[in-house]
Amino acid sequence: MQYALPTVITIIICLTFTFINGFHDGCNVMATVVASKTMSPQKALIFACIAEFTAPLLLGTAVANTVGRGILDINRLNRQNYSISIIIILSALIGGILWNLFTWKAGLPSSSSHALIGGLIGSGMTIFGPGMINWNNLFWKVIVMLVLTPITGFVAGYVSIRILNILIRRCTRSVNKIFKFIQVFSMFFLASSHSSNDAQKSMGVIAIILLIGGINKDFGVPVWTMFLSAFAISAGLLMGGWSIVKTVGTKIFRVRPIHSFNSQMTAALVITTAGLLGYPVSTTQIVSSSIMGTGAGEKLNAVNWGVVKSILTSWLITIPCSAAFSAVVCFVLKTVIY
Repeated sequence: MQYALPTVITIIICLTFTFINGFHDGCNVMATVVASKTMSPQKALIFACIAEFTAPLLLGTAVANTVGRGILDINRLNRQNYSISIIIILSALIGGILWNLFTWKAGLPSSSSHALIGGLIGSGMTIFGPGMINWNNLFWKVIVMLVLTPITGFVAGYVSIRILNILIRRCTRSVNKIFKFIQVFSMFFLASSHSSNDAQKSMGVIAIILLIGGINKDFGVPVWTMFLSAFAISAGLLMGGWSIVKTVGTKIFRVRPIHSFNSQMTAALVITTAGLLGYPVSTTQIVSSSIMGTGAGEKLNAVNWGVVKSILTSWLITIPCSAAFSAVVCFVLKTVIY
């Protein structure tokens, strides 16, 4: 019972991270549908929230297992080491939250996923050193995917819009009505893929917390953690991160319904595939890169490459910056508690 209160507090902070993920990253899923004037922000928000809530309950826990067991050596996180273990998780979450709030304020679509992973790296290394990190998993499932998925999103967006333009070249302008209609489904698909990937990361962290607190004897993701994570991410989306919607929806490339549909479908396919394989990818990166690819497929100089440069910079610095934030928080908490 002595560990009950700090365990509950840490779970609440994890759900707070998930909530912030919702309004920080979740708004990417409806950015283009709003920017293309296909749906009103209110209507898009309702559809997206329904998808964000239901998807984590239906699409498995492969990503949760990767985040929960694949980044840190969880054998060192246990009830015997309770205080130091909970400090590591708490610091990782706070570091990720601080970075998310900073980039949200700046209107930069950075990755909450990478902020959390960076937080785990920073706090884990502060306490136990480099041996705490599963470098093989980190390289193949995070770093490689950090490079590969945006490239995949860009290429998929570029190729698919070129093919789509060939298919509709004989159509009249009324074809836009079709794309406006089917965007309801493509946005639902994208929102589902985002939530199923991102909410699972919090499920994985909560599973670690339950293991540390002795509530679970083995690593596992209870159904109630799925429900709470799904609720938190959809509630966050409901609050809205409109500065990021503006950056993603209008500042990269001025989208029309066809571009919105194309970028949504390509991004959703990449995110869903990665999620089923257990890769904790950045939905923000994939959504943004698919918009870049779609714009470049129309006309290279139609893309605002200055905005693209700032987005790329935020992607590259998210893991080291959130790791640094987490390390500082971890040092402070360790000093205060011990």
